[in-house]
Amino acid sequence: MRLRKGKRQQADEDRTEADRTGEAHGGPGTAPAAVPGAAVELRGVRRQYGRGAGAVHALAGIDLALPRGTFTAVMGPSGSGKSTFLQCAAGLDRPSAGSVRLGGTEITGMSENELTELRRSRLGFVFQAFNLLPSLTVEQNVLLPMRLAGRRQDRRRAAEVLAQVGLADKARRRPGELSGGQQQRVAVARALVTAPDVVFADEPTGALDTGTAAEVLGLLRHAVDALGATVVMVTHDPAAAAWADRVLFLADGAFADHLERGSAQQIAARMTGLTGRARTMAGAGAGAGAGAGAGAGVGAGAAA
Repeated sequence: MRLRKGKRQQADEDRTEADRTGEAHGGPGTAPAAVPGAAVELRGVRRQYGRGAGAVHALAGIDLALPRGTFTAVMGPSGSGKSTFLQCAAGLDRPSAGSVRLGGTEITGMSENELTELRRSRLGFVFQAFNLLPSLTVEQNVLLPMRLAGRRQDRRRAAEVLAQVGLADKARRRPGELSGGQQQRVAVARALVTAPDVVFADEPTGALDTGTAAEVLGLLRHAVDALGATVVMVTHDPAAAAWADRVLFLADGAFADHLERGSAQQIAARMTGLTGRARTMAGAGAGAGAGAGAGAGVGAGAAA
């Protein structure tokens, strides 16, 4: 693991020892044993916003272990919990309950400073918005995670990842001089520069045309196949999801289905089924509510 020694390392060791102690005693709140070789692991993860009758259960108990060196796509109807899943898995949001491990490290109880350090040193991110700093060169943007983590800025490493994404000759350019596809490739290079445990991608092709999107997805696929990276991508696009080894389908805050090495057509069909089911359930709920209201009105009229 590429963690700086000191308080952070001691905290990880303390948490590991506490987990062992809990497992030995088998008492309430015992942390589940880590899955060997898992890059991302969620156990009983729930995320609730608000309280009482107005509470929203964005995640309703997620159990998941993703092996290292795999490409996983996460899909689901609008409001299914995709973004919340990614935020909780990446340490960008805290679950209301449950356990999250990244690269074997329990992150659920980390402080904000510890989470920030982990994200800078051991995670990579690619978003729909490229999030490049316009005042910096391409090389400087790629090296930014190292700079923020307080590590030596390795220009040789930057040149290496820029060559991998086909931008070896653009190191001195600024983002405004590049096309949208080239800017997203810079973002991919930035995500890979620290050799992270996991790369999280949130709709990485949402702002790109079909051809350019395929180039970016090809880079993520190459990172998994040739570099041993682990990629977790949230997307609404079946064509994008078809690049993944496995597609997980979320519905109502829980995983409802999965597909191994599916084609875009197969993935689209699964999504259509999930979306139709969600609409049917929503309609049934609304109908039941309306029926109850009508029954109450009839009862009131009879009483009058």
